Amino acid sequence: MSENSVYPLPAFHFKLEFTQDPGEDTAFQEVSGIASEMDIQEVVEGGENRFVHRLPKGVKHPLLSLRRGIADQDSKLVDWCQSVLEGDLRSRVKTQEVLVYLLDENHNPIRGWSFVNAYPVKWEIDSFNSTKNEVAIEKIELAYQSAVRINLPRFPTLISALASRLELM
Repeated sequence: MSENSVYPLPAFHFKLEFTQDPGEDTAFQEVSGIASEMDIQEVVEGGENRFVHRLPKGVKHPLLSLRRGIADQDSKLVDWCQSVLEGDLRSRVKTQEVLVYLLDENHNPIRGWSFVNAYPVKWEIDSFNSTKNEVAIEKIELAYQSAVRINLPRFPTLISALASRLELM
């Protein structure tokens, strides 16, 4: 799906990257929590009954939630989660930037979000159920300082389009 294609963009083709090398441990079934919300304070003005003033207080973000099949025992991402969650805060919490990209049909990023100073706050294994035939799922939730939409260059998409046209000639 190039920039000139018809929207909407599919939500199933995405990738994650971590600034601290987690290796190839970045395949996820689902990513959610990409949102920003302005926190407001309501102020009632004496004698004015037609409306309530809503004043901005600050921006808040939900937790970034990552779901996937249970990882290998040597997962660097799980090691990071364990060091933060099971470290009893004896040492400084190691944060890192998390990047989420929506990809086109040529696997090039066309939209991106950066989550600054992210760290794990919850690591959960879904329940096991002997009556269902499902993959065991783990869920990792990350808190972060801020979320920024990344302005991506259009060059990879243009280069891919040109390369495919040259192959057709």
